[in-house]
Amino acid sequence: MGRVTVRRRVMRLRDGAVDHAPDALAGEEPMEIRVNGRPVTVTMRTPGNDFDLAVGFLVSEGVVHAREDVAAVRYCAGATADGSNTYNVVDVALAHGVPVPETSLERNFYTTSSCGLCGKASLDAVRTRSAWSVAEDPMRLGTDVLLSLPDRLREAQRVFDRTGGLHAAGLFTAAGDLLAVREDVGRHNAVDKVIGGAAVNGQLPARGTVLMVSGRASFELVQKAVMAGIPALAAVSAPSSLAADLAADAGLTLVGFLRGSSMNVYAGADRLR
Repeated sequence: MGRVTVRRRVMRLRDGAVDHAPDALAGEEPMEIRVNGRPVTVTMRTPGNDFDLAVGFLVSEGVVHAREDVAAVRYCAGATADGSNTYNVVDVALAHGVPVPETSLERNFYTTSSCGLCGKASLDAVRTRSAWSVAEDPMRLGTDVLLSLPDRLREAQRVFDRTGGLHAAGLFTAAGDLLAVREDVGRHNAVDKVIGGAAVNGQLPARGTVLMVSGRASFELVQKAVMAGIPALAAVSAPSSLAADLAADAGLTLVGFLRGSSMNVYAGADRLR
């Protein structure tokens, strides 16, 4: 099975001195997601929590909404000459009556510049596919809680301590209690793993929670939060313009540049106290 970290011997230069020593790198391997045996997408990910990643991706794309929509998740034999299992192919079997997606899903289907959708169409697509309204979530957030989240997320990043090369996503309560944290080479994957775990545990919609991410807040991350019923998204870096548009349109609280004692609130400021 794929490894979360990989040891590699490297040459190190420090203050003019040269030595050779092993270094820990974040693992990265492709994972194919299938639905009812049909290939849907391939993502480069850090192995671990693969079933959550697959289910979270399908939640984000509006294919499933709760654990009752999933009959089973399993690894499939990998694409090797001897047919052995590489643990890099995951098949999600949908429950009876759950519609199978008619077209092949691709990560960034709504978000890439090449998909042919304008900003308005992208916002409408998320609005029509979301099963819950985050605008109706009555949660209130203290700014002191928000300011504490980056440090709490960083403290929970175990693999980052060894590699320095992973994104993280954490799901917190409005009181600042950590519910789940996931790490991955891809920030979208880290979020999908958090959302998939919540779905598998029957915790969607994730009302009264805050999604904290270690990077920037893209349109796709806001989309994922909305699709999971998460009413607030906070990031240590900047959001994109379309991310802010979607947050405002959906009624999600979007916070960026959350560092030290400062933050920018781009949407949903009425939730803050």
